[in-house]
Amino acid sequence: MNSVKRQVRVIVEGKEYLVEVGDLNARPITATVNQRSYQVQVGGEGAPTSAPKPVPQPSVPVQAVPPAKPAAPPALADLGGNAIVAPMPGDIIEVFVKAGDQVTVGQELCMLEAMKMKNAIRSPRDGVVASVPVSPGQSVDYGEVLVTFE
Repeated sequence: MNSVKRQVRVIVEGKEYLVEVGDLNARPITATVNQRSYQVQVGGEGAPTSAPKPVPQPSVPVQAVPPAKPAAPPALADLGGNAIVAPMPGDIIEVFVKAGDQVTVGQELCMLEAMKMKNAIRSPRDGVVASVPVSPGQSVDYGEVLVTFE
């Protein structure tokens, strides 16, 4: 599968940056800011966070980008962090787990299609699936619960 790179403009503390993000299904994900690449991880609620690790490259003067912690959707707080929620609105096209399944970190839970792109929703931790309140063909909104853990 070819890796897809996306360019996104982000604003951190009032300063705009152009970030190129590599394959979102890869672990770790590669993000390039000001011609410098970083290996980053996407964590779930309660996952440890750390500064991105630079990928070795030739010396280029680069401005440091402070790490930004994304805001968690409200649904996570309501469920004590035991839920995986939709990171964007879209349609569920496949569900790979059911209640009672044992899953491991990085395992695909379901596939969400948004803007004609398929996005694998992966488990941020090991655990047992408590419920899967979505099914293939269902439309979901940002923050809607896709999977809960026991």
